[in-house]
Amino acid sequence: MRCAAKVTRRFVSKNVVGRITIGVLSLQGAFREHVEAFAALGCATTLVKLPEQLANVDAIVLPGGESTTQEKLLDSSGLREPLVAAINAGLPTLATCAGLILLAASVLDGRADQRPLAVLDIDIRRNGYGRQNDSFEAPLTIDEIGAAAFPGVFIRAPKIERTGSVVVMATHDGVPVLVRDGPVWGATFHPELARDNRIHEKFLMQCS
Repeated sequence: MRCAAKVTRRFVSKNVVGRITIGVLSLQGAFREHVEAFAALGCATTLVKLPEQLANVDAIVLPGGESTTQEKLLDSSGLREPLVAAINAGLPTLATCAGLILLAASVLDGRADQRPLAVLDIDIRRNGYGRQNDSFEAPLTIDEIGAAAFPGVFIRAPKIERTGSVVVMATHDGVPVLVRDGPVWGATFHPELARDNRIHEKFLMQCS
């Protein structure tokens, strides 16, 4: 599912991108699309699969995919505790769809043994908008990235049902879909599939 919007490729200052490396968690899911989005902005990326690789990045992306599988792989790879420690220490983080489920304080319809990373003060429901055939696109108003609507791509999207100490950056039908807490950003949709890099660009700017 790809949005028909024209590709947006605006370059951040070379003084910023030249000294920043974005780590993209690549255990499972749509990590390649995030790599492509940052590449279009002129920014270096590296794939993260092991705890020691966190030391080489200035920010981290948690991509969409299957949250249950990603959580199990975080445990088996030994990444869980180092990742939580890095985020709590201020590592800029962009989480989309399943990645946001991982960050939540609680998953309302999760498994009994599910342990989200609990670094973002939200409660979330997996597949909150329905199954795969209920996926949709919707224009989103996000003041921080400009006046033009952002093409939100919702694929088996989770739904945020409680927001605590986060800032709501965008809503759809009154429900938060883009939130942030300092350097930690979370989207229930897939900005990496929108062919519009403004969210990645804005996130990158805060990493300077």
